[in-house]
Amino acid sequence: MTTTAPCRLTRKGRETRQRIVTAAADLIFERGVAHTTTEDVRAAAGVSSSQLYHYFEDKPALVRAVIEHQTDTIVEGQQTFDLSTLDGLRVWRDWVVQHQVELNYTGGCPIGSLGSELAETDSDGRDLVAAGFQRWATTIQGGLREMSAQGRLAADADPDRLALALLAALQGGLLLTQVERDTKALEASLDAVIDLIERSA
Repeated sequence: MTTTAPCRLTRKGRETRQRIVTAAADLIFERGVAHTTTEDVRAAAGVSSSQLYHYFEDKPALVRAVIEHQTDTIVEGQQTFDLSTLDGLRVWRDWVVQHQVELNYTGGCPIGSLGSELAETDSDGRDLVAAGFQRWATTIQGGLREMSAQGRLAADADPDRLALALLAALQGGLLLTQVERDTKALEASLDAVIDLIERSA
């Protein structure tokens, strides 16, 4: 199943489609996929049913667009941080923790929560989430590879493996933050991997 390709739309069409996707992303982040209906999205986006189905033939198509939207948002945000230095890693770590406080510890990871919900029920959605995580990991790997290239990691340190460990620590920490309504586990998990990276320097 497909969605209407944004590149084939007029400017107004792209804006309408984006408004639908943004509304759906916000609702799904708050409620989950199962508890978000296309009618909820239609009302939140301020569009008619015919407009919504012009851009998305069904709910799974809309969910796939949300996965891509959330991935783009996270990757673009990640790229604003310099992860090629320990100071940069700690600035990113502090931002992640503070962001969870500002969200009142709710929602978890916008991509991870979708993965948890879709992994066993929607193979296309699962594949998109996996691709999103790979894109995210690549941005972290880029910083750590640069750290390695500059001689700021030990020769036997594997920047790609460290990047995956950092992403995994983030995902586990975000889940525990959501469940416990506290950032202690998130702080501990990120600090543990950043400390490991520092010891590899």
